[in-house]
Formats: sequence, structure tokens, C-alpha cells
Amino acid sequence: MTAATSSPSAAPSALRGLLAPALATLLALAILIGLGTWQLERKAWKEGLIAQIQTRAYGPPGAIAPEASWPAWRAEDDEFRHVGLTGTFLHGLETPMHGLFPGQGGVQQGFYLFTPLRLATGGIVMVNRGFIPTELLDPAKRPGSQPAGEVTVTGLVRAPEAKGWFVPENRPTENQWFTRDSTAIAAAKGLKAAPFYVAADDIPNPGGWPKGGQTSLDLPNNHLQYAITWFGIAVTLLGVFGSFAWRRLHPGVPA
Repeated sequence: MTAATSSPSAAPSALRGLLAPALATLLALAILIGLGTWQLERKAWKEGLIAQIQTRAYGPPGAIAPEASWPAWRAEDDEFRHVGLTGTFLHGLETPMHGLFPGQGGVQQGFYLFTPLRLATGGIVMVNRGFIPTELLDPAKRPGSQPAGEVTVTGLVRAPEAKGWFVPENRPTENQWFTRDSTAIAAAKGLKAAPFYVAADDIPNPGGWPKGGQTSLDLPNNHLQYAITWFGIAVTLLGVFGSFAWRRLHPGVPA
């Protein structure tokens, strides 16, 4: 009795038949490993960001970066720092930015109010004063929400936001804003402002609006699980291709 084996002449044909699947597997493997590696890089970045928040966002407010240092300002050195600043709001240049508010009754649609604050030195810092619902866009419908004279604001230093893939384009000429790009907002108003903005704390404003304190400091960090998933799929893919190749090269022989 003879064992069922592949003939020598069939081997080159089987190898040629494996070329396309092998190339496809290598391509998929490279993508999966790349995704896993990217998630590990994201994990390191997220852990650094969480460490920044823990170090900077809590405790008594400090001073903002001095105006002379603004040209060299870097987000990685200063973002999320808890600060206090004093100046006068330029309410006539108040700018509503489309946004959502996760309230107790569900997500509410409305606007975040970006208002220039003129410092005693003459410098301008954009302040995200907080959220208002759509029906309160007209300042006349929220009495007391635009305090006159000198005010003190506390909040978190934030870098201008980059546009996301699925976010509509800002339309400055129509005063329609969808991205928290404080630098672009200031420029559209004819102002040269700080390269950062301050997201106001949740200290109540007169009349209750706008509502500050909308910066989320609880950042999820699931990147390790995502990396394990991608690497696990890569290992599974190797196993599947190995089994497939064995059967092609050894027909009739149990894998």
C-alpha cells in the first residue's frame, strides 16, 4: 500500500498557484501590523496627553503665557494649563460656533460662544465662554450674559482645533463656524489674537448662560486593546494562509 503524495511535477504548479494568495496575505499582514503599531503609538500619545491634563488642569489658576512669548507658543508646552486672566470682553465681536451639549435631557444642539477678551496690555485672547441653546443665540434673549467692564476669567488653555474629516467647512463671511479654530475666528474679525484660546470654567454666568466647563478631561485609552486585536488578526491570517498552503502543496495529506 502506498501513501497518497503529490507528484514532483505538481509541485511547481502548486507553488505558482500560491504566488497570488501569498502576495495578498503579505499585503494584508503589512496593513494589520501597521494598524497595530499605529495603535501602540496612539497609546503612548494618549498616555502623554492624560499625564499633561493631570499635571496642568487642576489646582489654582496661574497666569497665561506672556504676550511676548506668543510667537513661540507651543501646545505641547502649555495646553490644558489652568489659568486666570483679566480684561474686557468685546461682545460686539461675539462669535457662535455650532456644537452639541450633552445635557441631562439628552444631547442638545446649539452654539459655543467665542468672545475676544482685551487685556490691559492691549493683547487679545479668544475665550470660549461656553454653550448656549439655539433659541438663545440672540443676546437679547439671555439678559446679563454679556457683562460690561473688566472681568476675570478662569479656564483651560486650548490649542486651535484642526478641522475633522466629516466637519463642514467654516464660512467666515456668513459667520458660520464648525471648528474651534480661534486663530481663524480672530482673523475674520480683524483681530490679531493669542495663538491659543481659553475654555472657560463652569463658574455660573449672570442669567445662567453661557454654560462653561465643557472641556472633557476624562479621555478614554483603549489603544492597547485595539493593538492586540490587530496583531491577533495578523497571527490568525498567518495561520489560515499556512493551512491553505499546506493543503495546496500536500493534497491528500492531513494538515
